[in-house]
Amino acid sequence: PTPLPPSQEAVLERLSDTLRHGHGAAPPLLQLLGSDGASQQLVAQRLAQDLGLWLYRLPVEQLPAQAAELETLVRLWQRETVLLPVALLLDGQAVELAGAGDGAAAAVRRFLARGGGLTILCGREAMPDPGRPSVLVDIARPSTAEQEEIWREALGEQAGSNPSKLAAQFALNAPAIREIAARALAEPPETPLAERLWDGCLHHSRPQFDGLAQRLELKAGWGDLVLPEAQETLLRQIADQVRMRHRVVQEWGFAERLNRGLGISALFAGDSGTGKTMAAEVIANDLRLDLYRIDLSAVMNKYIGETEKNLRRVFDAAEDGRAILFFDEADALFSRRGEGGDNLQHFANLQIDYLLQRMEAFAGLAILATNLRSSIDPAFERRLRFIVNFPFPSLADRERIWRGVFPAQMP
Repeated sequence: PTPLPPSQEAVLERLSDTLRHGHGAAPPLLQLLGSDGASQQLVAQRLAQDLGLWLYRLPVEQLPAQAAELETLVRLWQRETVLLPVALLLDGQAVELAGAGDGAAAAVRRFLARGGGLTILCGREAMPDPGRPSVLVDIARPSTAEQEEIWREALGEQAGSNPSKLAAQFALNAPAIREIAARALAEPPETPLAERLWDGCLHHSRPQFDGLAQRLELKAGWGDLVLPEAQETLLRQIADQVRMRHRVVQEWGFAERLNRGLGISALFAGDSGTGKTMAAEVIANDLRLDLYRIDLSAVMNKYIGETEKNLRRVFDAAEDGRAILFFDEADALFSRRGEGGDNLQHFANLQIDYLLQRMEAFAGLAILATNLRSSIDPAFERRLRFIVNFPFPSLADRERIWRGVFPAQMP
C-alpha cells in the first residue's frame, strides 16, 4: 500500500476503527474536507484497501441531472454493492456543495438518499444535510516537516539541502513530491538538480485562476530598477522576508506564539510609470516565483457575495506554490469603508473585512498597487507589513532610465 504521512495515517486509523466498530446496517457517509484532493483520494484508497474493498471514483459533476437517469444509476450502483465488495468516492472538489440545493449539490443529495454501500464524499467544505448520517474529517496537506521527510526519502542520496528549501516554499502533497522528484532525477544533468526540482515544483503548483489573473513574464532584475536608496532597501527587505519566512515562523517558533498576521503584504503607492509593476517583477524574479496580476474587472461582481467567492478562488489557487499576487489599481477593491447604514455599504464593508483576513492568512506575498494612496482604507495600511512610496523620478534618475532604455546592439 502507498505510504501516508504520519498525520494522515492517524486519520486513516480513526476512520478504519469507526467503520469496523460502527453500529447499524449501513455505513455512514464519510465527508473528507479540505482543498487537497489528491491527499483525500489517497486516504480513501488506503481506507478501501484496509477494508478489503474496491474503490471507484465518480466526479459529482458527472452525476445525471435528469431524475430518470439518476434513478437508473442508483439502481445499478445498489446492485454492485450487493454483488461485489466495492466503495464509491464522490469527488466534489470542482463544484460548490455547501450552497443551496441546486445543480450538482441537488444531484448528490438525491444519489446519497438512495445509494448503498460505503460512500466517501470529497470536497472543500462540508455538505449540509446530505440525507444520511455522515462523519466529517479534515484531510490536511502534510506538514512542512512531513513534506521535508518525503522529499528526503524520494531524493535519497542526492537530497542535500533541497528538502528543507522545497518544503519551506511549496505546499505539496505526497504524490506530487514523489512525482516531481522522480522526474527531476530522470532528467539529463545539464542543469543542477536544485534548479530542476524548483522548476518542477513551480510547474506542478502553477495555479488555475480561470481568467481571474494573468501570469507576468519576468525580465527585470535589481539592476533595472531606478529608485532612491530607501525604496530599494524596502524592496530588498520584502524579498528577504519572503525568503526567510519559514525559518522565522516555523524554526524559530513564532507560529506557536502568533496565530494570525503572519502573511506578508505590501502597498506600492505612486503615480503611473514610477515603477510599481517593475518592482513586483524584480522581487518575483529574485525569489524565482511566479507573479500574477489580478484582473479586477473579472474579480469584482455586482452581485452580493460573488466578489468574495472570486477572491477566495484567487487566494486558494495561489496557496500551493505561494505565488506572488499583484493587485494593480487596488483602490478599486481596497477603498475606504463607509459609515452609512444602507445594505450595500454594509456588504461592501464585509467584503473589505474578508480581504483583510485572507491577506493576513495568505502564506505567499500579496502586493497592492495604487495611484492614489489616500483612497486606501486606513485599516489596510495599519495591517500591511510594508508601504513603499514610489516618487516621480528626479532629473538624474530620468537620465539613468533613458540610458537603460536603449539596447546595446542598437546602432
